[in-house]
Amino acid sequence: MGYPRVGHINFLNVLPLTWSYAHGADRGLVLTRGVPAVLNNDIVKGRLDISNVSSIIYARNNEDLVVLPDLCVSTDGDVQSIILVSRKPIDDIHNDKIILTAKSATSHCLLKIILRAAHGAVPNYYVRHIVPENPIPDDATGSLFIGDDALWLYHHKQPDLYYYDLGHEWKRLTGKKMVYALWVANRRFAEESPELLQLVYDRLVNAFRTWPQHKQAAICGVLNEKPFTYPQLDRYLGPVIRWDLKDDYLEGLKTFYRLAHELNLINHVPEITFASVHRT
Repeated sequence: MGYPRVGHINFLNVLPLTWSYAHGADRGLVLTRGVPAVLNNDIVKGRLDISNVSSIIYARNNEDLVVLPDLCVSTDGDVQSIILVSRKPIDDIHNDKIILTAKSATSHCLLKIILRAAHGAVPNYYVRHIVPENPIPDDATGSLFIGDDALWLYHHKQPDLYYYDLGHEWKRLTGKKMVYALWVANRRFAEESPELLQLVYDRLVNAFRTWPQHKQAAICGVLNEKPFTYPQLDRYLGPVIRWDLKDDYLEGLKTFYRLAHELNLINHVPEITFASVHRT
């Protein structure tokens, strides 16, 4: 029996897991670190057994994937790390050119839902590599950033630009919580290797369960390499970001899938099928 191939989106929003992997939780695992777009593709193509992925990826591939229970990346309102930067107020965006980060998938759908449903806007979207130091290319009205780049922009706003937190905008639109990422397993792997599935699941759950006792040390450990202050990360990594997939967050996820389907961003509303694991 080989080692499970596990993907890890190495953003700050999963620092509890990054910390845990760095302190022994990676034993017996073949870890692949990358941005969401790369790992999303890797698990769909069968190059990974388990990974955190953009939540929209499950909807597009639910026949081949199962969701690990009790785990997600989510917020109830502001997210701080999915940001639309615009030259004009959001109500004035119509058929403008909007640049989407190449790193994500859920955020693309989330922005399209918000602009269409809340503001009646149908912009022209283009996927391109963008950097926070020059957030909006000269030929565009706005740009969508995610992850650490977006979090930096959240704390370094330019006075002549407009900034919109998509977690905040989603809450305004729907009143629901939002699930940005899930942990999923390849369905065949889950059926054929239940012991390995359980091993990885237990490591994941333990990383987030023990986060409060490691939080201070983990944040201090990244301050030299990340452009944030301790108070900024202390707030961001709980209470802002949450990791437990409770019923009210599942309800928000189902709302997201329904609205995405209404805009033809996914071809069906998936049933959420959970992996068979022992939950402790």
